[in-house]
Amino acid sequence: MTNGKIARLRDILRTQLWPLPALAVVVSVVLGGALPALDAVVDRQLPEGLAVLLFGGGPEAARSVLQAIAGSLITVTSLTFSLTVVTLQLASSQFSPRLLRTFTSDRFVHATLALFMATFAFALAVLRSVRTETSGSPSFVPELSITIAYVLAIASIMGLVLFLAHLTREIRVETMMRRVTVETRNSMDRVFPPDRPAATAEPTVGAGSIRIRCSHSGFLTVVDKKALLHAAIEAGAVIRVDRTPGSSLIEGTPFATAWPLAPGATLDSDASGQLREMVNSAVETDVERTNVQDMGFGFRQLADVAARALSPGTNDPTTAVHVLGHLSALLCRLVGRSPGHELLRDDAGNVRAVLSQPSFADLLDLSIGQARLYGVSDPAVAERLVCLLQEVSYCDSKDHYRNEIHEQLERLREAIGAGSYLRAEQSRLLKLADDAGYWVHH
Repeated sequence: MTNGKIARLRDILRTQLWPLPALAVVVSVVLGGALPALDAVVDRQLPEGLAVLLFGGGPEAARSVLQAIAGSLITVTSLTFSLTVVTLQLASSQFSPRLLRTFTSDRFVHATLALFMATFAFALAVLRSVRTETSGSPSFVPELSITIAYVLAIASIMGLVLFLAHLTREIRVETMMRRVTVETRNSMDRVFPPDRPAATAEPTVGAGSIRIRCSHSGFLTVVDKKALLHAAIEAGAVIRVDRTPGSSLIEGTPFATAWPLAPGATLDSDASGQLREMVNSAVETDVERTNVQDMGFGFRQLADVAARALSPGTNDPTTAVHVLGHLSALLCRLVGRSPGHELLRDDAGNVRAVLSQPSFADLLDLSIGQARLYGVSDPAVAERLVCLLQEVSYCDSKDHYRNEIHEQLERLREAIGAGSYLRAEQSRLLKLADDAGYWVHH
């Protein structure tokens, strides 16, 4: 399994609610069948000091305790799941639907549901082993197993209290922005690591090029680099993936281009058909965007929160200002990297594949475009946008992106000039923009 597929599998397991609780149920059922057998072996052989701590009731009492634990835990689990769903609905409607992955990947929620389901399953499994005395067999009470079930029930009560405290913290917009920022920083380290070489000019499309159509619709989530490079070498071609991760691919539409490596050569029909299949198998699509290779997804999440905060129905410019602070931190980190397309080479050093990735200009426009459109009428938002460009200019010590920052600053200055401000307020904002422009050019 390649690194891209491993990363994709990890992301699927991380963002699903069911894997950890399902594993906990399986383990609990196994232990619930094995521990009573251990109880039968060590019965009456435990030290007196330890035996005092174990359950000391009869079969009827044991059944009552286990039934109470199982009944209460399934109710608590339903309550926990309901609260989680309400939180997801709140995040979707008030902030952004794209923040749902942030909640479903919460490990604390996974662990809490796993604890509740494990306690419920363990109590049911142990309940099967409790026997009353009959003419054919003596009574049996798995004291050790019932004691463990009791401890799990107490732990579940504490887990419920901690879960409620955790939930109230998670629904705060500051917590969500921090989590999205951390995930985006991790994506940046994967896609644009510090040692990534600067993007060089990509090869031009040669004669005899063909367009490769997508065989399935969805969002482009992962490109298997090794598989793509292998496909290019096998076909004697150069492949360029024209769409960046996170783009929407439509079945039957072209998303990549291939042309012969050797000048004057051609790709015959059989080789072209095989190449199309190999390229399509090297890319994965899904119904939603992910952070695996999609560098723009985190920026889009934060930009959506800012746009929703600036909508007339919400009218919360303070949240938009805070979001722009997180975006500024990410952009300042990005100027020290080498964003843009990636070139894959064979052993001879020839470029065999070109992977499209967003440039700094793309991510900068994604970060402030909607905030400038919807929030420039608010002086606080306009001022924060100017400060963002100035902060990014500070961090761009080698002036790699001076033109991109200057272009965005000119757009912002034009929007401020056309805004309906008080004269003094407009003059102050334009002076801030001029000061920022000075730092951009010096």
